Amino acid sequence: MDEDLFEPEAGFAGLGLRPELLRALVSLGYEEPTPIQRGAIPPLIAGEDLVGQAATGTGKTAAFALPLLQSLTRGETEGPHALALVPTRELAEQVSQAVHRYGRELGVRVLPVYGGQPIGRQLQALSRGVDVVVGTPGRVLDHINRGTLHLGDVRTVVLDEADEMLDMGFAEDIEAILAETPTERQTVLFSATMPPRIDAIARRHLREPVRVTMGREEPTPGELPLVRQSAYIVARAYKAAALGRILDVEAPTAAIVFCRTREEVDQVTETLNGRGYRAEALHGGMSQDQRDRVMGRLRGGSTELLVATDVAARGLDVEQLTHVINFNVPAAPEAYVHRIGRVGRAGREGVAISLAEPREQRMLKAIERLTGRRIPLEKLPTVTDLRARRLELTRASLQEALDADDLDRFRVVIDSLTDEHDVEQVALAAVKLLHEAAGGDIDEPEIPSPLPPRREQPENRGPRPDRRSRNGEDDVTRLFVGIGRRSGLRPQDLVGAIAGESGLPARDIGAIQITDRFSLVEIPEAAADRVIKALSRATIRGKRPTVRRERYNR
Repeated sequence: MDEDLFEPEAGFAGLGLRPELLRALVSLGYEEPTPIQRGAIPPLIAGEDLVGQAATGTGKTAAFALPLLQSLTRGETEGPHALALVPTRELAEQVSQAVHRYGRELGVRVLPVYGGQPIGRQLQALSRGVDVVVGTPGRVLDHINRGTLHLGDVRTVVLDEADEMLDMGFAEDIEAILAETPTERQTVLFSATMPPRIDAIARRHLREPVRVTMGREEPTPGELPLVRQSAYIVARAYKAAALGRILDVEAPTAAIVFCRTREEVDQVTETLNGRGYRAEALHGGMSQDQRDRVMGRLRGGSTELLVATDVAARGLDVEQLTHVINFNVPAAPEAYVHRIGRVGRAGREGVAISLAEPREQRMLKAIERLTGRRIPLEKLPTVTDLRARRLELTRASLQEALDADDLDRFRVVIDSLTDEHDVEQVALAAVKLLHEAAGGDIDEPEIPSPLPPRREQPENRGPRPDRRSRNGEDDVTRLFVGIGRRSGLRPQDLVGAIAGESGLPARDIGAIQITDRFSLVEIPEAAADRVIKALSRATIRGKRPTVRRERYNR
């Protein structure tokens, strides 16, 4: 009996964790460490620096939180014992809660610091003393500059989701924060992807780090993969209709639909609500209070679909999420990895679906190369498929009613009708009424299959006048963007911001000129107002630049 009682902690006990942590893990229902935990915890306890490549949902929070709690001694230092930097408010809250749960018996004092929260509360907690600070780079640096956070006693620094932090323009903040910590600290870096810039940070700030690379656990033979991936090739004009049909067939419990721009988020949300779904928008134009209310409704079940931009959805963790849908294929394969990492967690199967325009098929191939997994191309549901699906839902509703035991009170209706009609006809009429009350048959045109991408004709292979021309063409304008080389701006940053925020295809962006203080970029005149409006609300390399037409543009 005693052996059975303590069997769950045997796996973690083998990693050398202190008894207080083992008891906390048992009380939380943890039985066996995940692969990333087995690989990371022993070297971290031994004091090694570590670079870990791990997808969301692999248990990486415990992989770094348990070792930093292992060496925690209350009252030994004045400042924090450990600092964890994360990209978003939501992730700061999640990591902070996890550290608190694991270190409950140790009396750990953990403080999340992020923007959007009253700073007075954070100042009071810091003045009383904390053991672990979990924060976003901007707010942590703010406290350092105020003199309210001192990192001279920090023994461990964790950079969690480092690729996300760099994508959000936090590189300079991270460098400034690390400069305030002791050089002999232990440094831990976790990232879902390992582009060259992450390796560059590791070379600068980590000392002979142990490297641990883990993906999701592979399913055993015969089992379904944790994330079922698929894609549909759809012309842009029919994407909204295609999304509605896919949702009708998939019937997700809760889903996130990713869009590129705020305007697209609002348009898709309106379309889905018009189709009868309970959809909510989430994007950077909303206040933190609005975002919190939206997330509360999703977690509470009153909302079933969240339509969001990548930036707004960073760090979100929704337990009941079953589907991730890419309304557009992300331009960066790494972004796809982050998106689908939100489903298929804790042994539950998830679904990742992408709607791709014909020209985006090459992006799907790039994702397949990165993930090492094929993304099957599926055929869109037809009107016949949708009608069959709705009839199946009607049948399921009837079956549920038949399984109930409260039907007798309706017998008088059946008895009166069967005096004049056949029982089967009465049943068919009842089914018809139920079916129509649930929405009835789909009555909409078929979505045509898109034509394969056509090759450019030979006469069009020269420079296109709508992209590179500087000959005073009326259809081209040049924008002034008030950020340049001194802020670390690269052409790809500008292209990504324009395409991501305004929806203008990257192929329509012309020549880019970057100087020390500003940049000039050619775009179609017809899109100028839309691009200016979108970029004026966007953050590029951590700054919100001035954007306008070039004053001397002809």
